[in-house]
Amino acid sequence: MLSDRSYMRSDYPRQITSALTWIICATLAGSIIQFAASRWFGSGAVSALFALSPGGISHGRIWTLVSYTLLHDGIFHLLLNCLGLFLIGREVAPLLGSSRFFQFYAGAALLGGVCWLAAHSWGSTPPALVGASAAVAAIFIFFACVYPEREITFLLFLVLPVTLKPKYIAWGLLGLDGLGFLFSELPGGGFATGIAHSAHLGGMLAGWLYFRFVFANRGSDRAAGFPKLSLPAWLLRPKSTKPSVPPSQKSNSGPGPKKDLRAEVDRILDKINSRGFGALTNEEKQVLDDAKDLISRQ
Repeated sequence: MLSDRSYMRSDYPRQITSALTWIICATLAGSIIQFAASRWFGSGAVSALFALSPGGISHGRIWTLVSYTLLHDGIFHLLLNCLGLFLIGREVAPLLGSSRFFQFYAGAALLGGVCWLAAHSWGSTPPALVGASAAVAAIFIFFACVYPEREITFLLFLVLPVTLKPKYIAWGLLGLDGLGFLFSELPGGGFATGIAHSAHLGGMLAGWLYFRFVFANRGSDRAAGFPKLSLPAWLLRPKSTKPSVPPSQKSNSGPGPKKDLRAEVDRILDKINSRGFGALTNEEKQVLDDAKDLISRQ
């Protein structure tokens, strides 16, 4: 058989579809079905089943606390959220890995929906909540927490290029949504914009909580600025100093250490593919640095 021949076999695993790709595809598919059903059949059955509303929750449609992210108010709303998912999600997803990114996305959507329900638990019945904006806001806040000083350039009004640091953009979005929540979304605010600022704020809170209490507290991923707990210096054992090996002896040590290093690097790369870069320990990151230095010297 052809598969028995060595040149027809591949030692490399097939690329697995990323969590970000699945989420974007599901969002596009859900919105297309929503638009088609509304246009062709003039029915709001899809929105009634999957959009978030106080009435739907009271009737037991608990899944709408997450499924509302699959629906949108229009093409521009859909494209804007998908663009944000792609641009920011491709930076965040490798840090978390597929399973954690799915969990983070669903948790952000859930908290955004809960905050929106809490803001509209009184007064007149609001329109149903749709859109992935809360989850996108969570992803961006997480990105801003991990890379607060990385400069990013975007087109203001799709025309004017502007370069800012993520931390400043995050504070600006927080201020805008806070003001929008107070003066537009709350009863008696006076300005009805139709934007779910409370859901955005809930997503931002989810992004910060995940960074602060999950990502930044996983030992090797502790972010700068958070104090590390350690024993007093007088309780620590002094590190034994080993005599350094001359370079000549290292070069003549044989292929064994190189094979061991390569095997360890392969294992670490497999771990990054399955669980994300954030799952690495300090020792594993040091192994990658050593391997990179070894390659650069060759």
